[in-house]
Amino acid sequence: MLRIDHINISAPYPVLLEVKNFYCRLFNVEVGPRPNFARRGFWLYPAGNDQDALIHLTESNQHQAPVANQYLDHIAFEVSLTEKDNLVQQLEQQAIEYQAVYLADIKAHQLFFKDPIGNGVEAIFKYL
Repeated sequence: MLRIDHINISAPYPVLLEVKNFYCRLFNVEVGPRPNFARRGFWLYPAGNDQDALIHLTESNQHQAPVANQYLDHIAFEVSLTEKDNLVQQLEQQAIEYQAVYLADIKAHQLFFKDPIGNGVEAIFKYL
């Protein structure tokens, strides 16, 4: 079975701090155990789960702001339907622009927005 294990964002350390705070606030993830790598960083886990780090943040001074020919469109996180209103409220309180879409054929709501460094993010809420 193929599934995404994690995403990795590499950026200068001050940018990582901003990105870490963004994902922790919006997706209820928390900093957890991380191997002792040479470069600083964080591994973010779903709250209460220190086994499955979903987001790896790695210090790198070789990465710059996104360029026009970046081909990654977005990363998607499945979020509990019970968290939908809270996420919308967080986005609005932080003045983060988002687009909401409802897909009737798969019974799901999607929210699309950008993280602090311009990566596209999708939150998908599936109805059972």
